[in-house]
Amino acid sequence: MSGETLIQVEHLYRDYGNLHALTDINLTLKRGEVLGFLGPNGAGKSTTMQIISGNLAPTSGRVSINGFDILDKPRQAKAALGFLPEQPPLYHELTVNEYLEYCAQLNRIAKPYINDTVKKACERCGLVDVRKRLIGNLSKGYQQRVGIAQAIIHNPEVVILDEPTVGLDPIQIIEIRDLIRELGNDHSVILSTHILPEVQSTCDRVMIINQGSIALEDTLAGLESRLESNLVTVSLTNPPNVDAITALTGIDKLEQISSNQFQLCTSDEFDPAEFSRTAVNNNWQLTELAPKTNSLEQVFIDITCNDNHLSKTQTEVATS
Repeated sequence: MSGETLIQVEHLYRDYGNLHALTDINLTLKRGEVLGFLGPNGAGKSTTMQIISGNLAPTSGRVSINGFDILDKPRQAKAALGFLPEQPPLYHELTVNEYLEYCAQLNRIAKPYINDTVKKACERCGLVDVRKRLIGNLSKGYQQRVGIAQAIIHNPEVVILDEPTVGLDPIQIIEIRDLIRELGNDHSVILSTHILPEVQSTCDRVMIINQGSIALEDTLAGLESRLESNLVTVSLTNPPNVDAITALTGIDKLEQISSNQFQLCTSDEFDPAEFSRTAVNNNWQLTELAPKTNSLEQVFIDITCNDNHLSKTQTEVATS
């Protein structure tokens, strides 16, 4: 049923001695949602995912998967969960078929249904042509597909994917993104990624974690609104005195970039159409009127670096 809550995380804390890795993490995810989970290295992203998947115990807090507490009823909770860690848990000496059959048995799929289950997983992940090949002889991209196949082999309610497109070529990335969107139709999906445009193309909601705490939780539409800027670039072949421009309604500040180009800091009262008419009527010879937008990378940096410091590692993550 669409809208049903499949993941509930409440007041999650995780300490390593005096180090507070996670502080009061709260998360709710409903069926049919794909959540993009972002954060610089060391922010607590992997720790959170390990706790949600039942691979690490929290210091305090509660995680519920499909209505089952992962500490009180771990078997029922984990039965509803599919997990692809950053390093796929593959056996390179097995063929794709052998490995997925083994995964199906681990997930207690009845023997008469294993062949059909493996076939369907291979079809969904584009593995049909390599089913009889050794995993160790496959490219990294195909090994990543095998990792995704094992995560969805039992058709789980919740799917957690940690960097699922790492090592894939552009065509494979598009195919895996399509698969993730398909999974989001009937499942809850948490997608951890450092590829920020991937969030825009795949996710419904975004959560950014920084220094162990949630720095942002918003819908994709809300995130994209943050890309908007109040800056406008204007080019005029026959520009007037700058005072004539700043005197117009909705222009709070002007920066002259060159003799013919200006950057305007505008308010909500600024009307591009009115500015264009004024430019035409006064023969300013307008050649450019373009709003400036923030990049997703810049939004990420602004959110995770509000304490006015940014490590080299964080910069690399934000721009990767």
